[in-house]
Amino acid sequence: QVQLVESGGGLVQAGASLRLSCAASGRRFGNYAMAWFRQAPGREREIVASISRSGASTYYADSVKGRFTISRDNARNTVSLQMNSLKPEDTAVYYCAARFGPWVAPPVSYDYWGQGTQVTVSS
Repeated sequence: QVQLVESGGGLVQAGASLRLSCAASGRRFGNYAMAWFRQAPGREREIVASISRSGASTYYADSVKGRFTISRDNARNTVSLQMNSLKPEDTAVYYCAARFGPWVAPPVSYDYWGQGTQVTVSS
């Protein structure tokens, strides 16, 4: 089992950058594929990016491709999401998620979830 805690959200203006971090506790972080999801008010939760256990494979939603970068540090049990050129439509609660086993391209279910961190982008 793994526990996830997100940090780094906030209120920024359009065009700014934010870096979200997710700290994982528990055993064998390197055995989990990781992902970032987001949910905006009135919308379904959607995957933003995911990364394989080694970090060699990644996936990005079309809406963030070229602007967001997912990375992980297995020695520090962390996964990050660097978000550049933020847009008002990026406003959402961002969730970190973990899936035991090899990375699989979406759609795929994730087993563990953090509480979320709010990102608000003003125009």
